[in-house]
Amino acid sequence: MYSGMLSFSAIDRIVYGQPAAKALLAEAERLKAKRVFMLVSGTMNRTTDEITKVRAALGARFAGLYDRMPSHTPRDSVLEASKLAREAGADLIVTFGGGSVTDAGKLMQICLRHNVTKYEDLDAYHVDVKTDGTRRVPEFDGPIVRQIAIPTTLSGGEFQPGGGCTDNRNKVKRSYRHPLLIPRVTILDPAPTVHTPMWVWLSTGVRAVDHATEALCCGATNPASDASFIQALQLLSKSLSRVKQHPDDLDARLDCQMGVWLAMQGRQAAVSMGASHAIGHVLGGSCDVPHGQTSCVMLAPVLRYNRSVNAERQKIVAEAMGHPGEDAADVIAAFVKSLGQPGRLSEVGVTREQFAMIAEHAMHDTWLHTNPRKITSVEQVYEILEMAA
Repeated sequence: MYSGMLSFSAIDRIVYGQPAAKALLAEAERLKAKRVFMLVSGTMNRTTDEITKVRAALGARFAGLYDRMPSHTPRDSVLEASKLAREAGADLIVTFGGGSVTDAGKLMQICLRHNVTKYEDLDAYHVDVKTDGTRRVPEFDGPIVRQIAIPTTLSGGEFQPGGGCTDNRNKVKRSYRHPLLIPRVTILDPAPTVHTPMWVWLSTGVRAVDHATEALCCGATNPASDASFIQALQLLSKSLSRVKQHPDDLDARLDCQMGVWLAMQGRQAAVSMGASHAIGHVLGGSCDVPHGQTSCVMLAPVLRYNRSVNAERQKIVAEAMGHPGEDAADVIAAFVKSLGQPGRLSEVGVTREQFAMIAEHAMHDTWLHTNPRKITSVEQVYEILEMAA
């Protein structure tokens, strides 16, 4: 008999298929926010009118803006944005952009709640994972100033209560978790996403496929979660291809966004991720591989590595993506190639000389120790990296 627990997140609501500016104003009014600080994509702010439309809708509620957050959410930039939000008297943070911007909003909530102003002050709040998988999750008061997310990529961070932030001192990406770090509201408007570079949209879409796939194959799921993951894979496998062929298809883009939501919703059952996510965190924070492309290069090799222990679950993945009876790793690899994304570490600039560092850092990632095929040594991580080389 399977057993477990569904733990529902602290999300008020998800608004979809509505213009972002109109939806944000309605939510700011509902939450009685008077000082809205925006953390936004710099490219979106400087090359489109999307941010201008939102600012105009907020009117007197608009309190300030930061548009210089680099990829992988470096700590110094988080502190800089937090300082501006604190000085603006922010009572609501709005993030408008990709996964790095969304994660930065979560870290800003910690900084504002606990008056974090110095670089080393954030050390007390990140999760610490030992090489044997044991971990320390700090307990701290949740934020008072909460977040609304308007995502423009498909990485899915807006649907989870944890965020990543890269320590500039050693280029290690750390995880921060609290139930209230999850955005209180997420607004899914496909229209602004037409400005997202196609390679970013498609690669982060593969990241969403990775969420659903590793969760389905973890061995600790349930029928309710399975339904979410399977529907996510069905939607994503079709809609990502539609967007690649027809970039202006807003219905397809909204289907992509709904697929991300479904992939993350199933994780409310506390299902685990695996080595693709764990190694991917290191490839991003330490090797500067774009967030979505980490899944493009790692998911298929990890499926091959795990096939001996979860072949039956992998069959569900292949069937959900429209290829019943085929090998799931081959299906994923072909899908990544059809989207024009890199499929090997060498294609994203990662060399064998970096494998030792990657393997060592991956041993400190929570998800490595929940991989379906148990990993207890750097040599096993090497084996996966060689498969992905």
